[in-house]
Formats: sequence, C-alpha cells, structure tokens
Amino acid sequence: MVRLLTAIFAVLSLCLFSWSSANADPVDDQVKAAYVAWDAAFNKADAKAVAAFYTDDAIFLPATHDVIKAPDGVEKFFGGLFGMGVTGHKLELIEAGGDGNLLFGTAKWSAKGKDANGADQPWAGVATHVFEKQADGSLKLRLHTFN
Repeated sequence: MVRLLTAIFAVLSLCLFSWSSANADPVDDQVKAAYVAWDAAFNKADAKAVAAFYTDDAIFLPATHDVIKAPDGVEKFFGGLFGMGVTGHKLELIEAGGDGNLLFGTAKWSAKGKDANGADQPWAGVATHVFEKQADGSLKLRLHTFN
C-alpha cells in the first residue's frame, strides 16, 4: 500500500510540474528577466548600465514630475540617486502582457533611501514599464514611470 501511494504521489508530482512548466507565461518570464537585470545594474550604483536599458527615444517619468528623455537623461537622474546613497532596489512583477515588439510590465518597487536627516528610510511604490523588443531579442524600456 505504501508503494502504491508513493507511486501515485510521484506521478501526481510529475503531472503538476509538467502542467506548471507548460503554463509558464513567456511574456512574464521576459519581463521578470529584464527586471532582474535592471535591478542588478541599479544595485551596483552604475548609472550608465541602468541607462543602457532604455531606448534612444525613451521617456522616463519619475515621481519628481520631470519629463526625462533618452539614456543620457536617465543616466543623470540615476546618478543623482546613487549620489544620495539609494540602494537595494527590487522590482516585483504585478502583471505583464503585450505581443510582438511591445511588452508592458507593472511592478511593485522598493529601495533603501535616506530621509532629510540622512537616516535610513525605506522607499516603495508602483511602476509601469513599456518595453520594445530589440533585434537581439532583449528588451529595452521605451516608457518608464513610477511613484
């Protein structure tokens, strides 16, 4: 009886694994991979590497209400954040979608910042990202906004 239950459990486990793999969403996977890479660049405090994730005609709309265009503007913005000691950025996917050359992602974000007195302060909010697929299959940000 124990052998039978073990065999049934093994078969059910394989079926569940196969079902979850077959139902994995490739768009979710692509956006999650882009988020992991973006976070890695951010957490190295590398403004140039962060800016490389944006298209030449990107529009970046931060919570400051500035309208920032192109990788050069993005690099300057994040360089300022890194100069203030912002670290520990993490994007957590809420939802992703799209097809063809345009994909979108929505995410919760968190980071460690400083308050007006220089004390550690957690920061968090939500973000929207519109990605363009590049010729090499990678994703670059065409539009990014967060609060």
